[in-house]
Amino acid sequence: MLRHVFNKRLKYQKQNVEDKQSDIPSTIYTDIHANLDNIKRILNAPSDFIQRIFTIGDSEKKCAIVCIDGLVDKDLINDQLIKNIQLGMQTAKKEVPASSDEIMKKLKNEVLSTYELKIADILDDVLLAILSGDTALFINGTDKVLLVGSKGWDSRGIDEPQTESLVRGPREGFTENIRTNTMLVRRQVRDPNLRLESSKVGRRSKRDLVVCYVEGIVHPDIVAEVNRRLKTIDIDEVAESGTIEQWIEDSSLSPFPQVLHTERPDKVTSAILQGKVAILLDGTPFALIAPTTFVSLFQSQEDYYERWLIGSLLRMLRYVAAFFAVFLPALYIALVSFHQGMIPSKLAFSIAGAREGVPFPAIIEALMMEATLELLREAGIRLPKPIGQTIGIVGGLVIGEAAVQAGLVSPVMIVAVAVTAISSFAIPSYGAGIAFRILRFGTMLAAGIFGLYGIILTYIMINIHIARLKSFGIPYSTPFAPAFYRDWKDVAIRAPITAISKRPQYMQTLDDTRIGKGDESS
Repeated sequence: MLRHVFNKRLKYQKQNVEDKQSDIPSTIYTDIHANLDNIKRILNAPSDFIQRIFTIGDSEKKCAIVCIDGLVDKDLINDQLIKNIQLGMQTAKKEVPASSDEIMKKLKNEVLSTYELKIADILDDVLLAILSGDTALFINGTDKVLLVGSKGWDSRGIDEPQTESLVRGPREGFTENIRTNTMLVRRQVRDPNLRLESSKVGRRSKRDLVVCYVEGIVHPDIVAEVNRRLKTIDIDEVAESGTIEQWIEDSSLSPFPQVLHTERPDKVTSAILQGKVAILLDGTPFALIAPTTFVSLFQSQEDYYERWLIGSLLRMLRYVAAFFAVFLPALYIALVSFHQGMIPSKLAFSIAGAREGVPFPAIIEALMMEATLELLREAGIRLPKPIGQTIGIVGGLVIGEAAVQAGLVSPVMIVAVAVTAISSFAIPSYGAGIAFRILRFGTMLAAGIFGLYGIILTYIMINIHIARLKSFGIPYSTPFAPAFYRDWKDVAIRAPITAISKRPQYMQTLDDTRIGKGDESS
């Protein structure tokens, strides 16, 4: 009964909202007062709504400007818009035409000195422009509106990326302002073939979105597939690029990221010059890169800034770190619980002595310590930065020491958990690090039940899953399965820069040559 009443009331409220929305006119009137009343009714007369009515030059023709306080540059409106309309029409021998449409054209072409001007005749476009930070100019006697670009809200300056720090490389990162981000991309790729396709995303949030790629390099099918998936996004709010990532990825059940996210402009420019597509969203410093592969999770921009021997060594260390992050606790559990004979005698006696008095089996011991580590890590992130760092370091030391002193865990387990945590932090991709942490619990459970056979089984299952996974039609296990031998020069070992003369073969780029022959005449 209560559910019936609730559903009936909800249906009535929904119908009432739809009726109210349908009562609001969607046309632009020739009378500025009617337009102002209509816009205030649609926006419900918000407190930050600004309007001003004044005359044009020395004529009797009235006009009105409409904008939202906090989204506009007030100096631009006062100096470039109002002053030019009131004084510019009577200076420089500019006579005010009799027709309102002619006045608007004259303002657009001769009087106003701002660079972003557009005439609109649809009310929805006018509302979207006002809510995006533009100023709408209404003139009495015409049903057209002049939209003046006047965005001027405060934004964070360019700063060093917080999640992708490098020893050697650029120190600038993306910000929440999409125009700043496109500037950073254009500054590094000064190619006339660079394409920045703009659109809106979110039914109500209507965030600005830019798709970046280099025409003539990227395969057209990849661009078409990215745009197709972006057009399927039908949701009220897109507050962060993570929403887009989850919407356009191939498999939402996979723990592995199929779309890379980054704060680094140099990583984005490197990706689009390899034939990939980047997605920038207003309001977030994280850009998306698609498609991606499993080996891309281990690649850092610093690999290409250092000499090839150093870059190769660092990359191989990351593969070892990934193995430790997933399988090290599981190996400890399997060897201690099932396969003690595989441990050297001296080490076996040492582990047995360390575990003497521990009341829990190895699987419970490992799960307890890993869960504690994850709690400390989460608490360190949520707390204020200075306190969070202290909690992460001091909390780990205090809890670990207290657990050993109380005989709850063995010192060997503490070492294994510490090495595992350090290994997971060595992965350049934050999303991949989380995926390995999730898989770690699966391998620990399998090792606790089946021993080494469980570890081997989970290893095979992970590889099968990676082989079946795709990212925008590109196999996730590329360049191993299918095999592209030419691309092996930039996988576990990063060959010298001069040896990587071609773009990735699996991307099927239109122009696969990245290193030319140079000036042969010299």
